[in-house]
Amino acid sequence: MTREFAPGRLDVNGFAEAAATVSGSEPLQTYQRLSAEMAAPAADASVRWHAEGARRDGPDGRPVPWLHLDAQTTVPLICQRCLTPVEVELKVDRWFRFAADEAIAAAEDEESEEDVLVASRDFDLHALIEDELLMEIPVTPRHERCPEPVQLSAADPDFEAADAARPNPFAVLGALRSRKPE
Repeated sequence: MTREFAPGRLDVNGFAEAAATVSGSEPLQTYQRLSAEMAAPAADASVRWHAEGARRDGPDGRPVPWLHLDAQTTVPLICQRCLTPVEVELKVDRWFRFAADEAIAAAEDEESEEDVLVASRDFDLHALIEDELLMEIPVTPRHERCPEPVQLSAADPDFEAADAARPNPFAVLGALRSRKPE
């Protein structure tokens, strides 16, 4: 009998023990925090993901649950150079080790290279997928080569005309200095 695992309520220990896999493809809009980062709605965008469970030796040599997550999507963001939409591909390919409780996870996370999470019987894999994709968003999204030439300066003819019409305040000081007391 094959055991079914639900990504919204994943039994991490059972998933790892069975060396099970789950995968899916959902519309990007189902990930609300990720959708909020988009420059424009992307009706056909989807998040594709695949997760595998495994048991490996932990820091103390005893087997602990691990999860490998592979996820990708493409999101429309705003290019920080030309301020037009740019499609940015987000990819996650990461292993996670699970600990029995929050205290152990926090202590081991400081000392290990991999991410350490708390194992539970109702782990939300979708939340992990969204968190990891959010962390992949670049700080300054931009095109490799912007579609329009980037304007690096601004000129306002009205500003320059108003500046020319205004008297120089130092000219008044110069006039005061040229008057010598007698």
